[in-house]
Amino acid sequence: MADLILAILHHILVFALAGILGAEMVLMKPGLGGKNLAVLARIDAVYGGLAAAIIVIGACRVVYGLKGWEFYVYNSTFWAKMIAFAAIGLLSIAPTMRILRWRKAATDTAYMVPDKEIAGARAFLRAEMLALVLILVFAAAMARGY
Repeated sequence: MADLILAILHHILVFALAGILGAEMVLMKPGLGGKNLAVLARIDAVYGGLAAAIIVIGACRVVYGLKGWEFYVYNSTFWAKMIAFAAIGLLSIAPTMRILRWRKAATDTAYMVPDKEIAGARAFLRAEMLALVLILVFAAAMARGY
């Protein structure tokens, strides 16, 4: 039963992360400022919390799951999935730092983030989305014994 609960939680968290990433992409567009910037900052904080929860639940799956830790440690597809997840983590640093800098610069509600900066941050979000697709591909392969 523990394996099932951990798998369900893991999948819910990963899909929530994908949804949050999509919400960031929708909000991070030219004309960003004011209330939307504040919402984006909160969403980005949730994104970080979800990523941490995914790591914790994923580690629990490795330790307490039915397949046993040996399945994961010696599985190259698992490590490819971990590399893709690490890439998402590294790619997310730049947009988070920009969002924090924008929030600090937004001393009044009239502040608008420069469009050039938004374009740069969106490029990182697109790369994160691509890495997330890779995780799904690797997860499907892993579930089939690759």
